[in-house]
Amino acid sequence: MRLRTAQGKLKIEHSIIDGVRDLLKRLLAENPEIRSVIPGVIRPVRDAKGEIKVRVTVQTQNGWKAIALSQGARQELFISTGMGKEELERAMDRALGGG
Repeated sequence: MRLRTAQGKLKIEHSIIDGVRDLLKRLLAENPEIRSVIPGVIRPVRDAKGEIKVRVTVQTQNGWKAIALSQGARQELFISTGMGKEELERAMDRALGGG
């Protein structure tokens, strides 16, 4: 049941960078205070090598914008939540397996 709830919160408007979909599913399953995540457009970049990295960048009207970097691409993530920036960054680290 938890997985179904998490999938309903992940709005698929575009394709998602490999590996980032699993990260977002873990993030949503572990943090019920996140209302939804909407992945944006994927763009190629040179500095996105190695492991997945996510940076929380800008506060939006209903949450935060983040940038996921992986496999030579970057993707904007719009995260609807009442969490603060530090709290969201810690949740991302946990979902990435960093603690």
